[in-house]
Amino acid sequence: MKILNSIPKSDGFSMPAEFSKHYGCIMIWPHRRDSWQYGAYAAQKAFTEVIRAIAQSEKVIVCARFEDYNNARAMLPDHVRVIEMSSDDSWARDVAPTFVSDGTHIRGIDWGFNAWGGLEDGLYFPWNKDNQMARKLCDMLDVDSYNMRDFILEGGSVHTDGEGTVITTEACLLSKGRNPRMSKEAIEAKLKNSLGAEKVIWLKSGIYHDETNEHVDNICAFTSPGEVVLAWTDDQNDPQYAMSKSCLEILENTLDAKGRKLKVHKLPLPEPVLISREECEGLDDMDGEPTRTPGERLAASYVNFYISNGAVICPQFRDKNDQKALAILSELFPDRKMVGIYARDILIGGGNIHCITQQIPYFKRTEDMI
Repeated sequence: MKILNSIPKSDGFSMPAEFSKHYGCIMIWPHRRDSWQYGAYAAQKAFTEVIRAIAQSEKVIVCARFEDYNNARAMLPDHVRVIEMSSDDSWARDVAPTFVSDGTHIRGIDWGFNAWGGLEDGLYFPWNKDNQMARKLCDMLDVDSYNMRDFILEGGSVHTDGEGTVITTEACLLSKGRNPRMSKEAIEAKLKNSLGAEKVIWLKSGIYHDETNEHVDNICAFTSPGEVVLAWTDDQNDPQYAMSKSCLEILENTLDAKGRKLKVHKLPLPEPVLISREECEGLDDMDGEPTRTPGERLAASYVNFYISNGAVICPQFRDKNDQKALAILSELFPDRKMVGIYARDILIGGGNIHCITQQIPYFKRTEDMI
């Protein structure tokens, strides 16, 4: 593996869309007791369901700590690859590499990671193990790695159509805890050069009470070139209404990199999901303080799905809109199977199915690769 200091766009590399063909998917076995209730056992079962669903159509690589390797290996199917790797938590979307491709080969981008805000408003400390994972995974896959550690960015904060358009949120990328010395224009230029993009669409905000500073992957996602889904509520008394309405206005009045007007499909939100006292009691304190409080609203959204080669794996909340969300996605992905997975035990940790996955685009492996 080479560590590169060049610019992906200048090298002819760009980020493919998630709906393009994958080599596989990276996930991290959950273990952190102040994120995952009651020793992470319920989370591990939910992760296993997600892994099994993805592994039906693409390779899955699961990173597990030394302490968790045997348990993960015993719980997961034989065709899922389990490797030992240190981590601080289990958010593969944000700590694994963002992969870029030239159409034949892939390279990983090793962004800086500071737990969604560092000492300003980050969610845990330290984060040094997570910040090493992208480079380690590139080494494991035997692909070159772009050194972008001077720029703080998480994979969940960007979505691309693979044709030159990237969507992100101002609430996240302009937050004080990430790159406060950079202007919006400088951050946009960094995204274009790193992801091989021509157009960045800036939404103002994401999902209400999303502790990542409102990652885009919880509010809006590309389903095909020129088409997106947007998390939506008709309840004007919900704080989310104004946030989603602002996103809709921006999306409907912005052309993509190819000059197309975006087609926006509204994906209804579930009723507000509130964490219970019993669930809070199952979480360890962090530095002597509780990580959740009873009645706290969690950032539940059906947009936080993962697109595998053969399926769309979508969170479910035992809500009246569960089936409606699957039906909408089924129309948008007619060649893929819809898999709904009850994801409350993932959501308690702060994210959902898209947040715990990171796709590896298809690439041509050489004979000397493992």
